[in-house]
Amino acid sequence: MTQTAKKIQTILVATDFSDTAKAGVDWAIELAGALDARIELIHALLVPSRATDFVPSPPDFTEALQEAASGRLNEITGRVKEMGIEVTSELKLGVPSQVILDSAAEKKADLIVIGTRGLSGLRHLLLGSTAERVVQHSECPVLTVHPGDTDKHRAINTILVPTDFSRDAESAYLAALSLLGSEPNAKIVLLHVYHLPYEYTAYGTIPTSIDYFKDVEGAAEERLAALAEELRQQGFNVETLAREGFPPEVILAEAETANADLIAMGTHGRTGLAHLVLGSTAERVVQRARCPVLTVRGVGAETAS
Repeated sequence: MTQTAKKIQTILVATDFSDTAKAGVDWAIELAGALDARIELIHALLVPSRATDFVPSPPDFTEALQEAASGRLNEITGRVKEMGIEVTSELKLGVPSQVILDSAAEKKADLIVIGTRGLSGLRHLLLGSTAERVVQHSECPVLTVHPGDTDKHRAINTILVPTDFSRDAESAYLAALSLLGSEPNAKIVLLHVYHLPYEYTAYGTIPTSIDYFKDVEGAAEERLAALAEELRQQGFNVETLAREGFPPEVILAEAETANADLIAMGTHGRTGLAHLVLGSTAERVVQRARCPVLTVRGVGAETAS
């Protein structure tokens, strides 16, 4: 596998002017400063045709909205410039998720930063939400920031990388390496979670299940050790963990234990799914993590079956 992390040069930051979007901007500023990258701010304006079901919008409504949004976008742009970061901004009309994806492709973004909950007031991602659609279809890594991440932006020195040894997982840790801080204590924590079938745990402890547990754990530890050694040869500080349990719960718990600044993971891994589905590991982690989550859609994911 010996590959190197791609340098982050352009960070596309989507904002809807919510508190969560502000947190995303703050994290992007932190990363841009550490990586000597530039920020591209984007706001997508979806103009309703009617104010209500029975009263049409006034003729100058679109222009008024654009003017107001441009003013807010200029304020954020000014704040980013004050931090010494190269930044440009753009206001576009259209469906937010598509505007963001198109802009990322147009600007050749290396990373998208987006909040998981904006002005909708929803407490988590819902099927069809802007953030989820971007995570599903983005060609580049996506950093999702939560409401609880506000004012917690910091150097990324501990990254938890769940791996199932798939191509998606490989893409995720390669992307994570490009965000890892340069402090001596900066580290990657590689985690493999194996979930044993119900039949191996439903009837209590039996001799064959004990052997099977050991075999699975041993095989996982061997593969983790081999991967860790490759990364250590590139100069990275790496720890490994093999845990049994329900993957989303274990990932979230280990992120807390490791005090992770970031979780980095693929969006579908070995399931073969071409997109996130409700209840998938990646989606559950994005919804509930107490730190930002970097998701990477692997090569060929769009056409997988």
